[in-house]
Order: sequence, then structure tokens, then C-alpha cells
Amino acid sequence: MADHPDVEPYASGLLEVGDGNHVHWETSGNPYGTPALLVHGGPGSGCVPGMRRPFDPQRYRIIAFDQRGCGRSTPHASDAAVDISTNTTHHLIADMELLRERLGVDRWLLVGWSWGTTLSLAYAERHPDRVTALALTAVTTTGPAEVEWITRDVGRLFPEAWSRFRDQLPEADRTGSLVDGYARLLADPDPRVRDKAARDWCEWEASHVDVDGTQPPPVRYADPAYRMCFARLVTHYWRHAAWLPDGDLLRNVGRIAHLPAVLIHGRRDLSCPSEIPWQLAQRWPAATLHLVPGVGHSSGGVMTDHLVDFLDGVSRRT
Repeated sequence: MADHPDVEPYASGLLEVGDGNHVHWETSGNPYGTPALLVHGGPGSGCVPGMRRPFDPQRYRIIAFDQRGCGRSTPHASDAAVDISTNTTHHLIADMELLRERLGVDRWLLVGWSWGTTLSLAYAERHPDRVTALALTAVTTTGPAEVEWITRDVGRLFPEAWSRFRDQLPEADRTGSLVDGYARLLADPDPRVRDKAARDWCEWEASHVDVDGTQPPPVRYADPAYRMCFARLVTHYWRHAAWLPDGDLLRNVGRIAHLPAVLIHGRRDLSCPSEIPWQLAQRWPAATLHLVPGVGHSSGGVMTDHLVDFLDGVSRRT
């Protein structure tokens, strides 16, 4: 199964959301089609054109937005002077509601990847009456155990890369929260210290995502502004476990258990263990779980085939 043809946005803008922030949004596809919101990963990755490809542009009104502080939203978190204290999961949920109202959408389908699955779940459980369905790929809930796994425990599988990652921190920070240690380096007054911390953080991210050790780092990691934005926002969200009580998203899945959903996850995803989507699926009667053999923390290939199949099915029923 192939992706659908790409289309260019027919409208875009900056939405003022408060605290001095403006969120970039764009719409493409059919202005009268089924509304679908793209919820990108990271936090801090921003949207890319390829995220539109799983949608039939004749059937969907495809809405993309860059979450606070990243992508084309302003101010940009790559600037160390930008305050990110008002950049939290709860602020992002409020931003999504403002965008829904701004675009005149009553209910929309949420399509999230990686961190975007956490945000999609949090939004849907807060506003179940505003969601028609969910399509979640590389599923995570950003709980404390997941953060500990991705920053420390999975290091047993990548000992060389993890040792480099840990040893970039001052010795006093190596036994506690590595996320806190990196957040301190990323806030250092010396720009050289900040830049090195962002490089080291992104190098570790690339290591555990590449389960076979054969893929080059993502091209975007070569951009100093992207690296800094990504590292600042990821550490900011992870050190606070996304400002959600531990296990909250799993406990409250009953609020959305009636909504159609697909959970697509690589069986070999070492960044986000597959027990998370499995646990969600056990409490979500309307959800279909696909654990894809031989795939890691990815969104392409068979993963995309499952997503396209679900989205095509939803559009035919609406």
C-alpha cells in the first residue's frame, strides 16, 4: 500500500495562544473533508510535509501545527533566552482547543507519532467529545518509568553510546536523573556548553532509535537551532514526566474507550517498549493494536501501511 499524493497547504497562519507564544498552523487537502489533526513528536520536532502523505487529500481536511516553541512557532526554544516554563502538556492541550475553535472544527481525528501519542491521549481524555478517532504510531505515555528506561535502562543494550551519553555530564550528575543533568547543561550561561549538551543529547537519541546501528543520524540533527530546540524541550518535558500523574493516561483510557483507534508499534522499538500500547489496548475495546515484527521506533513501511488503511477506512465511514 502506498501513501497518498502530497498536497500543498491552502491556508496557514500564526495563532496567538498566550504567554507571548504564536503557534504556526496550516491546512491542506479538502476544506470540506473529515478534519484530522497531525500531532508531531519530540517534543520539539515540529511538523514536516511527509506527515500529510497517509491522508487521502480528497477526503481529509488535514490540519498541522507546530507545538509551542518549535518548528515555525514563535518564539523558538533554540534561543536560550526564551522562557519555556509556560510550555507544558496542559498549555499544549489548551493551544489545540484554541486552534480547533479558530478553524471552526467541531470534532477531529487525532493522528500522533511518538511524543505526539502522549499529547493526543492527554487531549482526548480531557476532551473526548471533541475527538472522532485516534491513530497512534510509536506509542508512549511519557511516564517516569518510560523516561528512566529511555535515558538509563536501555543503555544496557547500547553500552558504548550510553557510556558516552552519561560521561558528558559532571560526575556528580551521573548517578541521579540524567535528564536533570542535561537540562542544567542546556541552561548553562556558556553557549559552547549548551551546544555540546544538545549535540550529545541528540547523538544518544539517534543511537537508541537505530536498533541495527546502520542508519545515519537524522538530517535535522545537523541544524544547531533544531538540536537546541529539540534537546531543551525534550528534557523539559521528560524531567516533569509531561506534568501528568504516573499512570494517568492508562487509568483514564475508559473516557475514550468508545472511540475507534489504531495503535501501531514496532515490536523492536527499544525507545518505547511495546508493553505501553499493549496495556492501552487491553482497556480500549474500540482500539486495534498492530505490533509490527522487525521494526523499531519508526513510522515508515508497514507501519505507514497500517496507518493508511485505518485512515482510509475512517474516511469511507464519514
